[in-house]
Amino acid sequence: MSEQVYDIFVIGGGINGCGIARDATGRGYKVALAEMNDFASGTSSGATKLIHGGLRYLEHYEFRLVRESLMEREVLWAMAPHIIWPMRFVLPYHKGGIRPAWLIRLGLFLYDHLGGRKLLPPTATLDMKKDPAGKPLKALFTKAFEYSDGWVDDARMVVLNARDAADRGATIMPRTKVVSAWREGAVWAIETENTISGEKRQFRARMLVNAAGPWVDQVLSGTFGKNQVHNVRLVQGSHIVVRRKFDDPRAYFFQNPDNRIIFAIPYEQDFTLIGTTDRDYKDDPKDVKITEGETTYLCNAASEYFKEPVRPEDIVWTYSAVRPLYDDGASKAQEATRDYVLKVEGEEGQAPLLNVFGGKLTTYRRLGEHALEKIGEAIGLKGKPWTAGSSLPGGDFPVRGYEAEVTKLKSRYPFLADPHARRLIRRYGTRAAMILGNAKTIADLGRCFGSDLYEAEVRYLIEQEWAYSATDILWRRSKKGLYLSKEEAAALDSYMAENHVHA
Repeated sequence: MSEQVYDIFVIGGGINGCGIARDATGRGYKVALAEMNDFASGTSSGATKLIHGGLRYLEHYEFRLVRESLMEREVLWAMAPHIIWPMRFVLPYHKGGIRPAWLIRLGLFLYDHLGGRKLLPPTATLDMKKDPAGKPLKALFTKAFEYSDGWVDDARMVVLNARDAADRGATIMPRTKVVSAWREGAVWAIETENTISGEKRQFRARMLVNAAGPWVDQVLSGTFGKNQVHNVRLVQGSHIVVRRKFDDPRAYFFQNPDNRIIFAIPYEQDFTLIGTTDRDYKDDPKDVKITEGETTYLCNAASEYFKEPVRPEDIVWTYSAVRPLYDDGASKAQEATRDYVLKVEGEEGQAPLLNVFGGKLTTYRRLGEHALEKIGEAIGLKGKPWTAGSSLPGGDFPVRGYEAEVTKLKSRYPFLADPHARRLIRRYGTRAAMILGNAKTIADLGRCFGSDLYEAEVRYLIEQEWAYSATDILWRRSKKGLYLSKEEAAALDSYMAENHVHA
């Protein structure tokens, strides 16, 4: 057993686990994190990818959560202007709709004024007969409200938090399962197993953080052997991706007759993302996939609005994830609280355990700060909150500076095609230059695996971002899976198997 004792050992490499690890390391705590699969391989890459206040949470009176979320939008955008950007949402309205116009107006008024909006433009009313946003929709929608929120590349936000934590000195271990943990007085003993090599290791830590997302209860029952654990309500959310349905850069917010809402969002240049569903989920989170019923539901819901219906045969990709909502006993999946709950366990003199329940992408940074308050109470304070003014790796440029970064990259590497340069800045920001190095021609980037994915980028992802398989690269680090053929993906997989340079 290694003699060094960590201050904090985090279980779970989703957005909350990686966010807590980054914040704690930056304050001077000695931190280790173990994730049994790849970063963001669970809930954190299965989101609708919004940095948003949660307009519909107002209906459930979740004012604290909405206000915190609204305030976070511009904080996160400034931290990561490469992977987060503002988006306008169009909410079409027709007489006799589900919610009366006054209610929507009231909601949007609160939305505009609750959260200290500075850079994002305010709500507007659109005449859908004249506005281009009306073009793809049925003629019945003559009016719409337009408001601001943000979009995020969710899986990249997770891996950048992990990268930054590691750069600041944290021990970050993907594909490492915590097999068991037990208290030895004031210290935790933790046993891990590498899921690829089978290697077992033991760690010691003064405090344990259970941020396992949908697996948080499984960790409590399996790893700690607790009986009858039921803290989270698992709710499945599925999404479909179709070829581009509209040219407008704005997204749509559709209200369904069942009171639920779905979004239709411009996605990866050539596609439209439609989601999400909300259904209780009873099985193992690792097996989650879209059901036939959900596919039909999303196609039908979108077809109520679009002139041209969305059909199952239009779908090019689907993804599904399980939200681990804190179980507050709400009767309907969509009514269960979206707020997070942090609970510390452990008697006086015993090593403390912090359990993280719920949470969403938008509030991950504030959840981290609240977790650090609890950690400080339990094992002693270190450092001050610091993440609000920080940048995530590659995000160290002005909040509205994306176009300028693209221009800089193209002048330094004139051989890059415009879409390629734009994509590199969108994914990596100022770190794009680390990938391109001294390249003078496109050939200097090495083998092309399909689309504009070159060996230089693949090597960077293996060496800097813990990518292990083609899936990690094609569906989490990038979305190139939408563009590569099965053969190209298989070729990438075998290249990666031959070129593993893993810590």
